Amino acid sequence: MSGKPVLIRDGLRIDGRKPEELRPVRIALGVLKNANGSALVEYGNTKALAAVYGPREALPKHISLPDRAILRVRYHMAPFSTTERKSPAPSRREIELSKVIREALESVVFTSQFPRASIDVFIEILQADGGTRTTGLTAASLALADAGIPMRDLVIGVAVGKVDGVLVLDINELEDEYGEADLPVGIMPNTGEIVLLQLNGVLTSGEFKQALDMAYKGVEQIYKTAKEAMYRKYYKMFEEVR
Repeated sequence: MSGKPVLIRDGLRIDGRKPEELRPVRIALGVLKNANGSALVEYGNTKALAAVYGPREALPKHISLPDRAILRVRYHMAPFSTTERKSPAPSRREIELSKVIREALESVVFTSQFPRASIDVFIEILQADGGTRTTGLTAASLALADAGIPMRDLVIGVAVGKVDGVLVLDINELEDEYGEADLPVGIMPNTGEIVLLQLNGVLTSGEFKQALDMAYKGVEQIYKTAKEAMYRKYYKMFEEVR
């Protein structure tokens, strides 16, 4: 694409959304038979699949901890997830995001209940169209819940960006590429605690506060969809055992 596209026209974004509007959110739990827990989360055209294995014996044994479980997270973008084929080898960005997401999840998982064990979380980005880390974080949190791992709360991720001088919720790839700022946030929906916050670009203090307000409202909507997905899965299980 040559030159910067017009991202805001007549108050609407390039994909027709209003600034405070999310993309369509779809969530499904228990999508992988062989994982202890799994979730498929879609924010518009961004699709993230997460699988959880464990708690299980930590191997090799020398990495185990006597007072808690080790949480290991791998964030990875599939070679076919982008318009140009991506190398399957982990990039520096993927290694960094694996660490950032692990730290966010460690703040909600009761790892002390599983000493000397490991809990492995695999996040695979199947299709990338902006907001991959926040979509992946939401998927990982729901996969942990699906695996029955005790947690203080879920974690819901969403990103707020600044595009053509306007704050917009849940940015897509074009808005991420050509926008002035990107604020990915991970929030515990019941307590309101922030467990992930990064800022690329510059926001004024007023814009930062407004962006956080938009993130909280977005998280509230996504959390509602997540609860409906959990209800569908466990209601189906209940019907099967009746």
